[in-house]
Amino acid sequence: MNAVTVENLTKIYPVPMRRQRVVAVKNLSLTVKEGEVYGLLGPNGSGKSTTLKVLLGLVTPTKGEAAIFGKDSRDYQSRAEVGFLPENPYFYKFLTAEETLRFYGKICGIPARELGSRISDLISLVGLEDARHRRVGGFSKGMLQRIGLAQALVQNPKLVVLDEPTAGVDPVGSRQIRDLILDLKKRGKTVLLTSHLLGQVQEVCDRVGIMARGEMVREGSLDELTAIERQTEFVVEDAPEGLREKIEEVVRGSGARFVTSRRPQRDLEGVFLESTTPKK
Repeated sequence: MNAVTVENLTKIYPVPMRRQRVVAVKNLSLTVKEGEVYGLLGPNGSGKSTTLKVLLGLVTPTKGEAAIFGKDSRDYQSRAEVGFLPENPYFYKFLTAEETLRFYGKICGIPARELGSRISDLISLVGLEDARHRRVGGFSKGMLQRIGLAQALVQNPKLVVLDEPTAGVDPVGSRQIRDLILDLKKRGKTVLLTSHLLGQVQEVCDRVGIMARGEMVREGSLDELTAIERQTEFVVEDAPEGLREKIEEVVRGSGARFVTSRRPQRDLEGVFLESTTPKK
């Protein structure tokens, strides 16, 4: 069974006083398999957040259908197995991290005998042990995202929906959140996340859908989307002198065209993290 199914979804918002309409999502179809991490990417205004709102029952679709584990998203029971982290989560600033999770746990109806140990597990999972008794009003953006992820997991959902989970977070905090998403995958959770930054999700997603102007324009695995057609890259370590010339000669003799050779490179984020992360 698919964790998420969206078929021919269209959402149109009327513009009051102007007799106009804004098409936020147009004939969108996608599926998220159970146990995978799916990234819904696109620039601001592409329809990502609207799609999530329809899926979560916060907005009624103009046309089409959305379902979670086979249940229509308009049915409140479909959200029983869903944890949600919005782009800008709001928490009561006077509550501590522990009190915040206890508050949401009680809302979800978790028995008191289970809630205490679950809160401890979640605080440890998101790396906020030292901030357990601090008020969230003093949390950084990255810490707020992590306590938000903890509250999304408080009822142990099968599907976790994350709307721009690394928005406004520094590279170290972004790396921590990505590690948490990978840990959720290891635990068998299904994760659906949105982002407009491909680089922030390329390490965690199994499949990616790219939206633009309310439509799905590309979809597939990261290897499928980022591969350059008709080119093959070889990486050679400790190459002896003259090997490059021999390789070029073999390539030309085969009828192929030698394009370029270069040293493997890392992205800037990797260099930044290596330079700023304390060595253990």
